[in-house]
Amino acid sequence: MNGQVPFSLRGRNPDVLTCIANLSNDEVFTSPEFANRMLDTLAEAWADDNNGANLWADKTVKFLDPFTKSGVFLREITSRLTKGLVDEIPNLEDRVDHILTKQVFGIGITYLTSLLARRSVYCSKFANGKHSVAKSCTTEQGNIWFERIEHAWVDGRCKYCGASKMTFDRGEVLETHAYAFIHTDDIRTRVTELFGGNMQFDVIIGNPPYQMTGGGGGTNDSPIYHLFVRQATRLEPRFLSMVIPSRWMAGGRGLGEFRAEFLGDRRVRTLVDYENAKDVFPTVGIGGGICYFLWDRDNPGVCECVYHRNGVTVGPHPRALDEFDVFVRDKRAVDILHKVLAAGERPFEELVSGDTPFGLATNFSDYARDVVPKGGQVRLYANVGTTRVRGAMARETINKNSHLIDVWKLFLPVAGSGRERERSGVDLVLGPPIPGEPGSVCTQTYLVAGPLSSKVEAESIELYLRTRLARFLVSLRKPAQHVFRGMYRWVPVQPWDRTWTDANLYKKYGITKDEIAFIESMIRPMG
Repeated sequence: MNGQVPFSLRGRNPDVLTCIANLSNDEVFTSPEFANRMLDTLAEAWADDNNGANLWADKTVKFLDPFTKSGVFLREITSRLTKGLVDEIPNLEDRVDHILTKQVFGIGITYLTSLLARRSVYCSKFANGKHSVAKSCTTEQGNIWFERIEHAWVDGRCKYCGASKMTFDRGEVLETHAYAFIHTDDIRTRVTELFGGNMQFDVIIGNPPYQMTGGGGGTNDSPIYHLFVRQATRLEPRFLSMVIPSRWMAGGRGLGEFRAEFLGDRRVRTLVDYENAKDVFPTVGIGGGICYFLWDRDNPGVCECVYHRNGVTVGPHPRALDEFDVFVRDKRAVDILHKVLAAGERPFEELVSGDTPFGLATNFSDYARDVVPKGGQVRLYANVGTTRVRGAMARETINKNSHLIDVWKLFLPVAGSGRERERSGVDLVLGPPIPGEPGSVCTQTYLVAGPLSSKVEAESIELYLRTRLARFLVSLRKPAQHVFRGMYRWVPVQPWDRTWTDANLYKKYGITKDEIAFIESMIRPMG
């Protein structure tokens, strides 16, 4: 082939797929280095399940990347097979042709990325072109398929992915982002349509799209990566490996059902978690971190979990993923949580209101700022931008939780720290709480803890929530910036007749010196 196969030439020049992965853009491209970490994990699991057999020396194994972008997974798989099959198929041209026509398959997510993937794998944007290293392809697409798919609109949203018709019902010039792999009720039939025959893949691997802009019908993004995970498991490959955001572990819009499914699936045998997504994707901001997993169809059991944070690797540790309703990422935190929960105390969550406690939106403006309330008015606590403000408003406007108006309570900021942990390695977790006197209310900027019997109780709770331990317990259920009622579930209620400090809390729950050091390495003091 006279050097047409580039797999042995790597290292002479910067790898173009590394350069693409380092670009800052909307698509999250996987670097070759990280793709190979996932492939190493896959190969080890294959050997464990097959008496030490070398995955890359098996000419019958079929691989699918159902959401290929740069083609990096397919390229690296091809490179490994090219080396591993040298004894089985000695002729290089025949070997590469066999791999690219019989073993390696992909589905492009856009027209442009399908061309990029073919260029990475076939060394030509046309699989049957004169420069292609696959000599027996009969079509331009080869085994990397892409065709424009339309959304299925029902009441203004796509029934498959939730995309907004207003945003994505557009002309043929623009991409629809209606991904073929999830826009079907019958994935097996779809795969047959794409690749022909009774196609059964042994390995499905890749990095799916993460979200749809305005997928909930509003301005916020809606996650879709879980749809790809579910669809891939329906194909029942021997192994499935994907890199996805870690936010599913404790939150994420519409991910509650998926989280329960995933945590209860004993076929998830490896979970590698990165607190800071920039450890994997240096130029892309992904709040809550990133992870990849390995799903083993034929060997269910406990999951080996590895956690990376701030340059420290914890694990692997065998974990039962469904020990709790959310996944606690760091095994060291689990040991502390067990001590706290063993006391069997009432959860602080029971004292906390739901969202918008008094029915006043964040942008509520019908009040007089910096004015002391007088007859028929209540004090309002609100935020203007990031500035906390107080004012006076009409009592008659309040039509929700009126029983909380004339009692002591605590206002709990909904906006906790954002991505502070990613930047500095430590986290504040919560914004400072505010004691709320009788005759006071708040906007949606806050939740409310109450009713409380006295100012003493309000001040006791305020100091309690400023402790590192209380905020640490919140952090275990907090995947991103905002703090909601359920995130206080593991914070125990205390007697509110005293001043709480970390020292007396550590003593009460038997927290060791090493555990204290761990907590204080994660949670910074609140001034």
